[in-house]
Amino acid sequence: MKYIFYPIHLIVGSLIRLIDWLTSPRKMQRPPEKQADVDEQTRHLTLYHYPACPFCVRVRRNMRRLNLDIKQVDPRKNDLAMRELTEEGGKIQVPCLRISESDGSHRLMYESADINAYLDERFENT
Repeated sequence: MKYIFYPIHLIVGSLIRLIDWLTSPRKMQRPPEKQADVDEQTRHLTLYHYPACPFCVRVRRNMRRLNLDIKQVDPRKNDLAMRELTEEGGKIQVPCLRISESDGSHRLMYESADINAYLDERFENT
């Protein structure tokens, strides 16, 4: 049954990616020293995402707007990432932002609106 919907999924996913590419937001401009500080902070963040997921696109667009260099991983193509999502979060759901804390612990944040609110609060005025 899932193979029946594969062509539809492929077409819709490709359309989502094309529209995202065509309407990509402009990157926020920061002085080089501030951008370097932001880049250092984003080294501790990882976004688990699927390329054609509309909620993931929403987060990636905000990352681009805020000029954030966050590591992006597709868990379907990375066994370690799939294991991390399953073991640390108890579920395979994207988008998921993995936040590494200074004490070595990690926390996972789900839901595109929550992730975008976190990124806006942390990086909008930096």
